[in-house]
Amino acid sequence: MKTDSKLMDMLTGYAASHQHPVNIAVHMIGIPTIMLGVLIPLSWMNISVSEFSFTPAHIVVIGFFLFYLTLDVLFAVVFLIFGIALTALAAWIAALPMAVSGAVAAVAFFGGYTAQFVGHAIEKSMPVLVKHPVQANLAAPFFTVVEMFKILGLRDELFNEVQKQIAARRHEKAGAS
Repeated sequence: MKTDSKLMDMLTGYAASHQHPVNIAVHMIGIPTIMLGVLIPLSWMNISVSEFSFTPAHIVVIGFFLFYLTLDVLFAVVFLIFGIALTALAAWIAALPMAVSGAVAAVAFFGGYTAQFVGHAIEKSMPVLVKHPVQANLAAPFFTVVEMFKILGLRDELFNEVQKQIAARRHEKAGAS
């Protein structure tokens, strides 16, 4: 396994702040909830080009998918499947009266982020969002897919290597102190 890849760097950096099982569980629910909160308002506008109709929500999911392809093809494809399903749910909610869909979007967005901060309080770690907001928002949906693989016991060699690198970084940090 290649241990100096962009994928390994991202997973190791993100996973280091997400070790506690409660924090991980909260993120597994909270991140898709935040995504839904973003995708709903992005589904309010419809764009038509010839016979094709799409929303900014579709563009965001495809953009994330293309970025994730640079990290790992399998994880990217799984993200795309979940992203399409989440976009369909967002479109359904967006079609409800504006007051309802706006309220659902706001509750999902702010509730999801509140849950993330609670999870990090339990873990006693600084949320990646505070240190690197853009990186955190790009990495979080990907990490959710990766975590699903871990929960299912798939690609164990990748997760074992991530944990080895986290331990090595902590050991280096402790030695430098």
